[in-house]
Amino acid sequence: MPARSPRLCKQVRAPMSFKTFQEFYPFYLGEHANRTSRRLHVVGTLGALLQIALALAQAQPRLLVSALITGYALAWVGHYFFEKNTPATFKYPLYSLRGDFRMAREVLTGRIPW
Repeated sequence: MPARSPRLCKQVRAPMSFKTFQEFYPFYLGEHANRTSRRLHVVGTLGALLQIALALAQAQPRLLVSALITGYALAWVGHYFFEKNTPATFKYPLYSLRGDFRMAREVLTGRIPW
């Protein structure tokens, strides 16, 4: 059985800034403790990646805009309606994007519950 992430709790408070992604990720996971929110994030992330791949393969730049809308819309629904918090994207955009990809990978590999 894959190891489960023990970090899915809302106990990590955000400092003024994070020096590394490793410092940021426990905070990120705490902001994604709700299972429905995580599912929306994973579906949004994978949907966005699929649209980016299609945009490149079919030379359709409009799909890039659609990818952004898909990814962020689903994630923000998760935050505002299920987590009841503000997306980390607003304060930590690059770490948050990296967190989206890592969390999706960890959900898909069973490290974090689907």
